[in-house]
Amino acid sequence: MNTGIMNTRPTTVGVTGASGFLGRALAAELQRRGHTVRPISLRGPLAPDALEGCTAIVHLAGEPVAQRWTPEVRAKIESSRVQGTRALVDAMRRPRPQVLVSASAIGYYGTRGDDPLTESHPAANDFLGRTSQQWEAEAVKAEGLGVRVARIRIGMVLGHGGALEKMLPPFKLGLGGPIGGGQQWMSWIHIDDLVAMILWLLFESTVRGVFNAVAPYPVRNVDFTKALGEALHRPAFMPVPAFAVKLLFGEMSEVVLGSQRVLPDAAVRNGFTFQYPEIHGALAHVLG
Repeated sequence: MNTGIMNTRPTTVGVTGASGFLGRALAAELQRRGHTVRPISLRGPLAPDALEGCTAIVHLAGEPVAQRWTPEVRAKIESSRVQGTRALVDAMRRPRPQVLVSASAIGYYGTRGDDPLTESHPAANDFLGRTSQQWEAEAVKAEGLGVRVARIRIGMVLGHGGALEKMLPPFKLGLGGPIGGGQQWMSWIHIDDLVAMILWLLFESTVRGVFNAVAPYPVRNVDFTKALGEALHRPAFMPVPAFAVKLLFGEMSEVVLGSQRVLPDAAVRNGFTFQYPEIHGALAHVLG
């Protein structure tokens, strides 16, 4: 964990999605630092006192994207983010927290080939791009209430859970390998760096706006799979053809096969430092 982050007085932080992969890691680190974590559920109407005493809010809740996109799933992905964020911001009118850190995703950009993507690039005109844009727009409304808002566009998170955990079984058997052509860019972040970035955004009062929550060195899929095989001491030469991914995941296969070379320009410019900037060190730490 990045230990160079601010020393702050204990406070109460409300967290949506606190039971998820990222939420659990964030809550544990907040508590380790002496803060109180209040889980906030958006599954039903928020109680009038749901945010009482919270000086900061971290909004992570949302229907998982990594599943086949049936019409029902698409509706849940959109409503859990857009309507969920709207309800959360409405609840901030009284009492009002000082800061909101609201999750988004690099799906905002769509697939862009080899183009380096910074926070200034526009949203893609596809399902995830439009959904992410609406999601962020709801979060930004909190600024009208006097709340400092930071939005984080999160890449693939490497840790004990999430996408990496789903990849491990075939790789452990020596059956892993590049997906599709393997030339698509993958933008990732170690979970410790992601938690550290959220803490930095929470407690560094001068930072606001949008931040790409990705490591500074994205990698092509073929290089990621090679690094993963090396970390597990297993071969990683069994390619997964694109048609098989499309057959398995349908429209969601765009997320797996798409290329996103996303850079953390705003975080670096504002002084954030990464503990795990390159893929070999990150995977060695997670899997070691």
